[in-house]
Amino acid sequence: MGILINKNTRILVQGVTGQEGRFHTEEMLKYGSKVVAGVTPGKKGEMVGDVPVFNTVKEAVDETQPTASVIFVPSQFVKDALLEAIFAGIKLIVCITEGVPVKDFVKVKRYARDKGVTIIGPNCPGLITPGECKLGIMPAMPFTPGNIGIISRSGTLTYQVADELTRAGFGQTTVVGIGGDPVVGSTFLDILPLFAADEKTKAVVLMGEIGGSQEEKAAAYLKNSRLKAVAFIAGRSAPEGKKMGHAGAIVSGKTGTAQAKIEAFSQAGIPVADTTSEVVTLIKRALD
Repeated sequence: MGILINKNTRILVQGVTGQEGRFHTEEMLKYGSKVVAGVTPGKKGEMVGDVPVFNTVKEAVDETQPTASVIFVPSQFVKDALLEAIFAGIKLIVCITEGVPVKDFVKVKRYARDKGVTIIGPNCPGLITPGECKLGIMPAMPFTPGNIGIISRSGTLTYQVADELTRAGFGQTTVVGIGGDPVVGSTFLDILPLFAADEKTKAVVLMGEIGGSQEEKAAAYLKNSRLKAVAFIAGRSAPEGKKMGHAGAIVSGKTGTAQAKIEAFSQAGIPVADTTSEVVTLIKRALD
């Protein structure tokens, strides 16, 4: 069944006529996702494939009734793009753009929560419910339908783990790339209850990394959840105070260390894989 998106999700692409927006719109269409509209100010009347372009989100919503939006606009315009989608009544927004100013996003996140809007990202690959809908930039090849949920702060590690699970016969319900910024719209703790409520999802893989306290909070939740889980923590050898890849992957003192996260999962009875390949072994063990 999956979470957040399915075969009926109607997608709006903000920034559809840009290079990235155009390319990934075409990729989503190839996958079978229902991309119903795009928005680029001043470009109304143009087409991206069979997708009509509008000047504003409100115009697109009135004409095509999208249920989700994906944002490809430059970082300085993300705040306005998010607010425009929220004002237009869209309840699921995926922000692919990286480099979004934290102070801008914090304000929008608070407003989105008040309006009951779910934001995935920024600086994320999006999400996919295999065989039904791809919303974002995830490649299609590694994923196949099944009963494993994946939540990840990383993009490429997500694809690698999904591919290894798929090759071992473990398909996925939904894969959610929550993003690697210090502040994101949805955390592990926001997404886990959705998987817990999904009858088809039998286990989840959490792809964490150094920085922040998301993993520790997820471990506390999983201690009392029906979900079986396996974790992986990237960045174990990162030096203190040095940003590693993602803006949110930074250790300050004892905060956000890989060891602290590993210990939190271990105390909750959640096995932690040392390698991505070991994730498959631990999933097999969890489902036995």
